[in-house]
Amino acid sequence: MIRPAQAADAAALHAIWTPVIRETTHIFHTTERSEAEIAALTETPDPFLVWDDGHRVLGLARCFPFRPGNGYARTVEHTILLAPEAQGRGIGRHLIDALAEAAARQGKHMMIGAISAGNAPAIAFHAACGFTEHGRLPEVGYKFGRWLDLVLMGRRL
Repeated sequence: MIRPAQAADAAALHAIWTPVIRETTHIFHTTERSEAEIAALTETPDPFLVWDDGHRVLGLARCFPFRPGNGYARTVEHTILLAPEAQGRGIGRHLIDALAEAAARQGKHMMIGAISAGNAPAIAFHAACGFTEHGRLPEVGYKFGRWLDLVLMGRRL
């Protein structure tokens, strides 16, 4: 089931987030988030949802400001991550749709996904969820000794 993330979820969220940062180029960041930092994110007004199967958290979806400045106040960027055992089960689709609804209720107009160009499954997932490609930025990220391209995809809310 989908529910708002809580500070008590920080350890489970850390367990999902950390391997993606450590082992993949899906996220360009190289600095891991601590459990305390993740717990603090659950206290912001930005939508932050989790998929909880009744026993544990298997996925997360959150929005955050796309860019600073009031001209961008109605546009949000998002992150969606699933535990490996949750992938391919439709959980991501439920999370992204619930996140879009939560953002729309806050008056947001556009949701942006900033996706590693090398992450073809994420690009296909976003396209299947109604996102369209808005641009590609070559070599804007750097991780594991190589330059990475970024694909921007958007969904009007």
